[in-house]
Amino acid sequence: MSQSADRTLYITDLDGTLLNADSKVSEESVRLINEAVEAGAMFAAATARTPATVDPLLEGIRPSRTPEGRNVPDVVMTGSAYWNRLLHRYDYIKMMSAKDSDTIVRIFDHYGVNPFLYSLGDNEILEVYHSTSLNPREDAFYQERRHLKLKRFHLGKTPPHPNAVLFFAISTPDKAQEICDKINAATNCSAAWYLDIFNSDVAMIDIYGPSCSKAVAIRDIATTLRANRIVVFGDNLNDLPMMRVADLAVAVENALPQTKAEAHKVIGPNTADSVARFIHEDFFSRR
Repeated sequence: MSQSADRTLYITDLDGTLLNADSKVSEESVRLINEAVEAGAMFAAATARTPATVDPLLEGIRPSRTPEGRNVPDVVMTGSAYWNRLLHRYDYIKMMSAKDSDTIVRIFDHYGVNPFLYSLGDNEILEVYHSTSLNPREDAFYQERRHLKLKRFHLGKTPPHPNAVLFFAISTPDKAQEICDKINAATNCSAAWYLDIFNSDVAMIDIYGPSCSKAVAIRDIATTLRANRIVVFGDNLNDLPMMRVADLAVAVENALPQTKAEAHKVIGPNTADSVARFIHEDFFSRR
């Protein structure tokens, strides 16, 4: 198949999928993906992470373009924004309403969970507010991100306005399910939770604006870029919606059983450069 005829869009989750056991993209994965990108492959990440961590994680990987030269953005914050790594700016971002933000804060208060509220400030910087003292897990989250260039924390403070891009919270699985059910019923926002890949007793809660999801974002980007084939890689339950809209859904070997059960194909683990190897082999075999 000629390169002009094949417009495959390769979309990968990061944590537990492209990233290795050290939560990094290995040098071998960088080499393999860059060879494909330089030859014309359309590659992007789709993640709950913000650009503040996506940029340094993918620093070695060249931003990709369509054959016409259009940038292929990364899907960040679970589809509430598209990030242009080439120009270091948002191509798209969706905010929540003040009413929904207020409702979400009240529901979290009811369950005794204190979320991080993200709003967009000047120069593409995310302003992150947490109104109370941090518990040990929240503090660990903060310490890992406190020095990032595109994120600024305001601890013990409430935001000057209630609008938010996203809420993030750390809880237990049983409480997380109840919180998400309440928020989805009471607002127009999208609330979902997933297990920490390092601790199954810890749940991460992500809340975004209406109709925000990796799946919606991938369909939109694929249409805009005129992709005729979508290949998606994932490992966790929150990857299932985007895997379901793919022409080829690929799970890594270390993925959760439900994720592997729904995948079209299971490859090696994230510790063996499996995603990068698959992209490299698949892309060059279709040229």
